[in-house]
Amino acid sequence: MDLTSKKEIIALLDKHQAQAQKSLGQNFIINRNSLERMILGVENQVIVEVGPGLGTLTRELSLKNKKVVAFEKDFKMVEILKETLKDLKNVEVIAGDILKKEINSKNYYLVANLPYYISTAVIRKFLEQENKPQKMILTVQKEVAQRICSSPPRMSLLSLSVQFYAQCKILFNLPRNSFWPTPKVDSSVIEIVRKEKLPDVDCCSFFSLARAGFSRPRAQLLNNISKKLELDKSLVEERILASGINPKQRAETLKVEDWVNLTNTIFKFNDS
Repeated sequence: MDLTSKKEIIALLDKHQAQAQKSLGQNFIINRNSLERMILGVENQVIVEVGPGLGTLTRELSLKNKKVVAFEKDFKMVEILKETLKDLKNVEVIAGDILKKEINSKNYYLVANLPYYISTAVIRKFLEQENKPQKMILTVQKEVAQRICSSPPRMSLLSLSVQFYAQCKILFNLPRNSFWPTPKVDSSVIEIVRKEKLPDVDCCSFFSLARAGFSRPRAQLLNNISKKLELDKSLVEERILASGINPKQRAETLKVEDWVNLTNTIFKFNDS
């Protein structure tokens, strides 16, 4: 069975009285070249897959890796996966919402074709949990990929949050006609590799400051931080300057390292 064939996908769905759920962002990849390119170099790993759908990507992953644990929220798809993956001994399908599941593996890759509505939540869950994946290979909306991998002067709270924990890059773009049903937007495949050592800063303070800094994207750092954190404006200005940053800058112009320095200076965690 060719699960990249639109005709065979429709026949399989009809057989199981199922359909692509728009509410779950289900769009099945029908571009085999892109499918193979997506997992190029992903070999001999334990894989956690989110939203396997019909099992197209799951099958390709299983042929090159030790084990694939696939989490599927749609119970109709779980039934289909029992058919499409029945010959594979190294695949485990778990029914349920990945956001409500615990991952016990310590060394694994996360691979997923993520719909827009859940992409940020999934990335945040896996970056913040104790057992972080070594690497993530994710298909996300092109706009989301650009936001995640952006650099100054186009940083966002999302890109800062991801880049605090990991290095990321866009591997390649996927036109919308690579999927069926055809989505309204193009996608990108991104790679997120966890950092072995996190920045030397208190995480809670770092993100508290970052949320304050980005609270009004077009406003100056000084005004956002002093107002949101209810700190004396002159003191905030003094400490922003002490960290080598212009108080009139906007949050989107700062790198991760700038935020680390700013956090340690404003909250005085680097005082002896």
